Amino acid sequence: MPLDPTRQDEPIHSRFRALDSFLFAYQDLWHPRPFTYLQLPWERKYPELAHWLRQRSLSEAEAAHNHPEQLDAPFPFKALAAEATALSQVAALPATVLEPVAARMSVDVPGRKWQQIEAFASRLSFGKAPEHWLDWCAGKGHLGRRLTRGGQALTCLEYDPALIEAGRLLSARLNVEAEHVCQDVMADDTWRRLGNHHTAVALHACGDLHVQLMHLASQVGCPQLAIAPCCYNRTSAPSYQPLSREGQASALHLSLDDLGLPLSETVTAGARVRRQRDTSMARRLGFDLLQREVRGVDQYLSTPSLPTAWLDKPFADYCRELAELKGLPALGNPDWAALEAAGWQRLAHVRNLELLRNLFRRPLELWLVLDRALFLQERQYEVRVGTFCDSQLTPRNLLLLAERR
Repeated sequence: MPLDPTRQDEPIHSRFRALDSFLFAYQDLWHPRPFTYLQLPWERKYPELAHWLRQRSLSEAEAAHNHPEQLDAPFPFKALAAEATALSQVAALPATVLEPVAARMSVDVPGRKWQQIEAFASRLSFGKAPEHWLDWCAGKGHLGRRLTRGGQALTCLEYDPALIEAGRLLSARLNVEAEHVCQDVMADDTWRRLGNHHTAVALHACGDLHVQLMHLASQVGCPQLAIAPCCYNRTSAPSYQPLSREGQASALHLSLDDLGLPLSETVTAGARVRRQRDTSMARRLGFDLLQREVRGVDQYLSTPSLPTAWLDKPFADYCRELAELKGLPALGNPDWAALEAAGWQRLAHVRNLELLRNLFRRPLELWLVLDRALFLQERQYEVRVGTFCDSQLTPRNLLLLAERR
């Protein structure tokens, strides 16, 4: 049954507990990252599934990436897919018809971003009309300007002076009364910027940034919040720190790698970006085979992010320079062509093995969002959780609407 945004409290609690049980029971299937293993621990338990996935091509993996639940794969894939899909069902928040705005309002906003803003704004139905919007991590303030109507005030908090100045100029040009404030929202004095008259909104504020908003808004008594979370792994903590009492009682322990799992679904990368990504990963996987042999240690060795210009180097130079960066012994003169081909073959294996892990992508994201919803409920907010747009517009389409009781 889909999580119904019009019902609160018990549905959120019960769904969180069901997700928690599911994720904990099968963590051996989604904790290990295929990129760092030559053979995953679960492959010995499910050899038929492992073989089926490993014989598929890279293009087949790419085609199934966003909808792995549709694959007709051996046991236990289909059973897990069905359970994951059922647990991840979330209804759309009710939409309202927005007042149209002049086309110039969307000037300087990429088309997809403006569509996200429009979708987000259309779902913000509160019991009482907001009087003062607070656009959190506002950038140039596009979201806040779209929300502000006659008589409503707008404050935009942003850290980057260039974005603040650009936002001020845009607000003036569009005749929108707005205060653009330079503020590091993670600073100790940020609470002074929030008051019990603010409706705070955050569209895809990353990790600690939206968590900070939830803490401060609940402390000062903001009457209304609208948050679409993003980038759960952007945190200064070494691992996930649950927010709610339910989350803190869970036996689930999430690393930063785990927190990156929900972000692995992409819908916007162009062909050039995908080619660069695939080449980079294939080369790293080829280098990984070599470094295991050179070090005599059958274990993944993390490597730094490299400029895209490295992809233009001959593969032998790429490996030698990366080995030098990592302080490895001389590499000798292996069969570079065969090693590079092996890297591409491993990439096909990795991408297909990831399809099992990706079944847990949405359940984990919903677990994280419901942990936030429960945190706000504990602080006397009525909370609705639902989607604000189709996943093709953005996979990060879950929205928390909270109103102070």
